[in-house]
Amino acid sequence: MRFLVFAEHHEDGIVKNALGVLGKAAALGDADAVIVGAGADLAAQLGRHGAKAVYVAAGDDALSTPLPQPRVDVLAQLAPDYDAVLFGQSVLAADVAGGLAARLDAGLNWDLVDLELQGDELVGKRPALQDSVYVDVGWTSSPRLALFRSGSFDPQESGGEAETHEVSVELRDFSTRTKMLEQAHAEAEGKSIEDADVIVAGGRGLGSPDNFTLAEELAKALGGAVGATRAVVDAGWYPYSAQIGQTGKTVSPKLYVALGISGAIQHKVGMQGSGTIVAINKDANAPIFEFSDLGVVGDVHEIVPKLTELVQARRS
Repeated sequence: MRFLVFAEHHEDGIVKNALGVLGKAAALGDADAVIVGAGADLAAQLGRHGAKAVYVAAGDDALSTPLPQPRVDVLAQLAPDYDAVLFGQSVLAADVAGGLAARLDAGLNWDLVDLELQGDELVGKRPALQDSVYVDVGWTSSPRLALFRSGSFDPQESGGEAETHEVSVELRDFSTRTKMLEQAHAEAEGKSIEDADVIVAGGRGLGSPDNFTLAEELAKALGGAVGATRAVVDAGWYPYSAQIGQTGKTVSPKLYVALGISGAIQHKVGMQGSGTIVAINKDANAPIFEFSDLGVVGDVHEIVPKLTELVQARRS
């Protein structure tokens, strides 16, 4: 079975989620990748993670900014030659996947966490009923489109090399009508929570938006990123780009530190795949302690500054 993976990139590297999806595709069959808006210098990274061929679409100004429709145009040229087109979850990837499904009149399964071959059939695994069960999903037409939840697969280096092919871009008229005037969002200031190995997340237990400096300083000391709960985002304390949970982003860092987070199911489904979960909360009965690896009952305003000092001293 032949797979094409949308290799989303950020600055000088392919995003972690896309590399994980590429590794899964390579384990199931022949995997190729497509880069849009970047040069062939990233092809080597994709080759090391399982891509046999990398298609590079660059050179047009419309491709240099992260807009979905020009990427749909590129993928629509390549997708019919493949059995499946796979995407790692992100705001951009979701837009591109949806647009491609509409363009090709193809089926799209989203929020998948796994993929397998059952005989000649490709079967996706999707959480349901608040992640309490997993259901099998399939497709009735080709190419099959799939969007995978962040953190579903860890990137695996195979040490291979990929052939690089330049794609001649034919953009639709409507794809060039949208212009990006400015790109300014919270993730541009630091690490993306989807790619971070360490996340320090804050909840309403921090007390006020000003107290999010506790999370930011600890994250900086640990070399990680800052996340937030939906309640915090809804209250306007922190931007939506940092929201973790059922209606936010799904993450799977090596270390997840929860500050003043009660641990509602909506938040749990977004971070339960973390390697080690540390929770600090003054409520000893908070649900988050039920699935934490280490729980500290106490006031975050007293504990976190001391913890940050200790981390800084250790790192120095």
